[in-house]
Amino acid sequence: MGSSIVALGPGLGIALAALLALGVVAGRVSGLGQQRPVLWACLRATAQLAAVSSVIVAVVGSLWASAAFAVLMLAVAAATSAGRVTGGTTWGQGTPRRAMLLAAPIAAGVLPVLGLVLASGSVPLRGEAVVPIAGIVIGGAMSATSLAGRRMLDELEQRHGEVEAALALGFLPRDAAMLVAQPVAATALVPALDQTRTVGLVTLPGAYVGVLLGGGSALQAGAAQLLVLVGLLAAEVIAVWVVTEQITRGAVTRSGPAASRTHPRML
Repeated sequence: MGSSIVALGPGLGIALAALLALGVVAGRVSGLGQQRPVLWACLRATAQLAAVSSVIVAVVGSLWASAAFAVLMLAVAAATSAGRVTGGTTWGQGTPRRAMLLAAPIAAGVLPVLGLVLASGSVPLRGEAVVPIAGIVIGGAMSATSLAGRRMLDELEQRHGEVEAALALGFLPRDAAMLVAQPVAATALVPALDQTRTVGLVTLPGAYVGVLLGGGSALQAGAAQLLVLVGLLAAEVIAVWVVTEQITRGAVTRSGPAASRTHPRML
């Protein structure tokens, strides 16, 4: 087996262009209206990966530089989730405050997971190991935070009558909001749960393949992937828990006029 599962060359460029065109056309023809987001996301990914690839070797050579890079990843993840959850611009007025709020659930999930895997010695305290593990866990916590937060605010806006009824019965604002928010928050964990349940049967995720390509045994690859999946689940559960508390307590709301319909204190 070669050192890579992707062959660099003209074929790669043709495949990427064709896949991008397929996604854009499908986004338009389907009526989903996602052709521009698909195009923009792919172009951003290309530019970002090119930039990261040019500095990653220098970063992983130093533990302190790797830690700084992980903090940068956390900041970008928080800003991205803030834009998704609150409906505000990802980079614009009010972004720092929203990002600080959404950094809390992501960091709450990521820090104990990274602390445990590093303290146990299962992941060596070296930049080339810390950066990829941090990236995987931060990405998972970000996705769970975005999905849970957005879905909860949608439900609170659409079902504010139920929250009002609970308040009329004497529920505290946080408890009234929790009746609507908590059940839908759990749906953000479905992707991680399904991936964990079907690993090895449906998919062979990146950590498994990466260890195999790096010369590790199938047993080492399985152990690495299991560590990643269990860590991701733990991080995402904690992230969803924290963002649920933030939303039901009114700390995180929608930007603009919609904010008045997403928490019982403002009804």
